[in-house]
Amino acid sequence: MARTSLGEALMTWRAAVAPGDVGLPGNGARRTPGLRREELAQLAGISADYLTRLEQGRAANPSAQVVEALARTLQLTDNERSHLYQLAGLAAPGPDRIPRTISPGVQRMLDRLNDTPVAVFDAMLTELHANPLYVELMGNRTGNERNAAWRNFLGTAGRIRQTPESLGLLQELQVADLRRTAGRYPNDPNLHALIDELRRRSGRFDHLWESGPVAEHQATQKIIDHPRAGAITLDCDVLHVAGDDLRIMVYTAEPGSGDADKLTLLSVVHS
Repeated sequence: MARTSLGEALMTWRAAVAPGDVGLPGNGARRTPGLRREELAQLAGISADYLTRLEQGRAANPSAQVVEALARTLQLTDNERSHLYQLAGLAAPGPDRIPRTISPGVQRMLDRLNDTPVAVFDAMLTELHANPLYVELMGNRTGNERNAAWRNFLGTAGRIRQTPESLGLLQELQVADLRRTAGRYPNDPNLHALIDELRRRSGRFDHLWESGPVAEHQATQKIIDHPRAGAITLDCDVLHVAGDDLRIMVYTAEPGSGDADKLTLLSVVHS
């Protein structure tokens, strides 16, 4: 199978990323260095089959969303990221686009929180990274479900227990957040596409968008209905990364509580 420049580059970059660099266990000796295809695909939110076809030259013209997810997961530098876009036949996003890169400093901090469910979202509320315990707690999200606003207006019910009142407040917060983001990044095409779809398909979103809610995310307590551990009550805090416009969502349990024990059990089971 004749490989393309895009496929060769993806394989080279994949081989250069150690599992520990992205929060995965090393699992002992490996036949080849770096990430396995299945690991990269899962972290980037694409299918392993599609990644295989990209690397083998049997697929071409990946979308900007796929390229950005691969660049982020592979921890490419700005120059490498631009080169990846060029190999994919796309123009690299400019400074007026929403940042979707996790800095090495933030990644190192995330790597030290293996016993805490943590996820990182960009300014349009798309999940960029979730550590293994967060995935175990919330489930693996792919495609449109990786965007929190899309999920809460158009997607399927997740594991977080919601009342009509709590869901309504969450939707108001997310619309307000997206409104502020639209003001900062008026030329981001992915953001425009998301807002257009939500306004077209959700009367609730369109109403909130027109009414212009003003709200800020605050610390909240959430109940997660886990399929094996049962109900777990956790505190949810959203931290903002200055300059990168990222949101880090952290879930913690009260020390010494039964919820803390359940979280510890999930961490042990997953490790």
